[in-house]
Amino acid sequence: MERKKLLRAEMKNELSSLSMPLYEDMSYQIALNLYDDEHWKEAAVVGVTISRYPEVDTLQIIRRAWSEGKHVCVPKCLPVTREMSFRKLTRFSQLESVYSGLFEPVKAETVEIYPSGIDLLIVPGLSFTKKGYRLGFGGGYYDRFLTGYKGRTVSLAFEMQIVPELPVESHDIPVSKLITEKGVFRIGS
Repeated sequence: MERKKLLRAEMKNELSSLSMPLYEDMSYQIALNLYDDEHWKEAAVVGVTISRYPEVDTLQIIRRAWSEGKHVCVPKCLPVTREMSFRKLTRFSQLESVYSGLFEPVKAETVEIYPSGIDLLIVPGLSFTKKGYRLGFGGGYYDRFLTGYKGRTVSLAFEMQIVPELPVESHDIPVSKLITEKGVFRIGS
């Protein structure tokens, strides 16, 4: 557990050194690579978090999904159980600031989308291996959600977030693809 904390701190520090122009450029290149991917093209419903700097920018991805007629759902965390549900987002004004400065859907203004209704889930993380394993932010929300999710998964990452190895536990579920500013890594290929 201590090793994960150290790795999280190191990556957060490294990411915070990104200049805004470089961050914007790399986020845009990642988004373009995502839009070219067949999983994106085939998805009618996309699950995605509301990013905050220095995570890969997902706001532009949400706008693009809407412009392509896709449905977007974003996570609502349930801190008591450390689980999350996804709710359909049709405009940014349906978001509210919750704990730790995160933006989540307003429950009264959104409807729940069950895991079986999500075609493509964009899974966040701090660090990734080329085998699709990720180091998350420490809450375990996505680890719990992924155990019951059977759809396609992808993670968006800056090249600097891909590391040779991470501590992997028996319950960890790898994503099927990593998309960076330099291209797409299909896991197992």
